Amino acid sequence: MSLSRPTPTRADHKQFVVNEGWQQVPSTHHETYELDLADGRVLRTRISRPPNKTTYGARMWAHSLRDQLDVTADEFWACVRDGVAPDRTPDDVVDEVDDAIPVDVVNLLVGRVGLTRRDLVGMTRQEAIARLNEYWSTGR
Repeated sequence: MSLSRPTPTRADHKQFVVNEGWQQVPSTHHETYELDLADGRVLRTRISRPPNKTTYGARMWAHSLRDQLDVTADEFWACVRDGVAPDRTPDDVVDEVDDAIPVDVVNLLVGRVGLTRRDLVGMTRQEAIARLNEYWSTGR
């Protein structure tokens, strides 16, 4: 663990799950929280009661970061200290968003050009813009 970071406490752990918006689930022994991820996984973490200033051992904390919270220490502290939630967007979703057809182009292709939404399925952003440019230059 880096010397520039404090030893994490149970209270820090709780602050992380609260800041990121995890949902508390029933448990008799620990405060237990879950987070549903866009890729279908569900993360689950447990905080021993009470969530106070008791610190975690280095091995236990490494396990919690890696296997329960699925974040780096830097991401953890940014969330705890600054309220910056970790970026959990899967890489393939970012690629899909980067290639998404802008909504204005979709509306023009459907409303002006006469394509159906089914026609747009599988069309890339570049293909949609090219089709719209063809309509503007030829009228069809």
